[in-house]
Amino acid sequence: MTTLYKKEIMAVSIDTVYQRVLSILNKEQRGYITPQEFNLLANQAQVEIFEQYFYDLNQFLRFPGNNTEYSDMVNILNEKISLFEVIGTTITGTTTMTLPAATYKLGSVLYKGVEAERIKQKDILLLKQTPLAAPTASRPIYVKDYAKIEVYYDSTFTKTEVTNDVTVNYIAKPSTVEWTYTDVGGNPLYNATNVINFELHGSEEAKLVVNILALAGVVIKDPGVYQIAATEETKTIQQEKS
Repeated sequence: MTTLYKKEIMAVSIDTVYQRVLSILNKEQRGYITPQEFNLLANQAQVEIFEQYFYDLNQFLRFPGNNTEYSDMVNILNEKISLFEVIGTTITGTTTMTLPAATYKLGSVLYKGVEAERIKQKDILLLKQTPLAAPTASRPIYVKDYAKIEVYYDSTFTKTEVTNDVTVNYIAKPSTVEWTYTDVGGNPLYNATNVINFELHGSEEAKLVVNILALAGVVIKDPGVYQIAATEETKTIQQEKS
């Protein structure tokens, strides 16, 4: 399985977010979360923001956009989602091919560079009975079943096997983030050697802080933490506008 192209990730520093979260908690004397707890909450927050993109995009596509190039929400969301777009990954298999483990949403499936049409499994029998509608090398088809696909490219409905003829484009899930550290006298000291930063768009830093604080409020049993986080976010937005 070979990935030919993936857009450069505009990472958000996990250490910056971690320090902001701890700073707010300490300033308000609201308790403490361990690095292990932070990593769990950070990953949950990233996934929630990432998945919200697709819900929001679906909602905004129902309404006409505006004429302002840099403020159209559909364009903004597509830009954020495009950071996770993976282009030209070769997949192989014995008749049934497994999609990359990181696949969140499957895009195009191509057989020898020709885009295949997705059909339902139940339509295979119908196509076999209709020779003119049978797949060809210039009109391939595929069936998707969860994390696996089957590609057909001729009238005998031969499935592609272990070849390099099938490539896919897909939206990948965000990588699991991790704030890494070295224990110094019982205190965690940031160690960037194996750190894994957030893969979200840089504009999501404030939202990550807010979401993590909201989740932290559950961990330390203080729902007021979310209100504190919302206040901090408002300050950030006002500073950006000034």
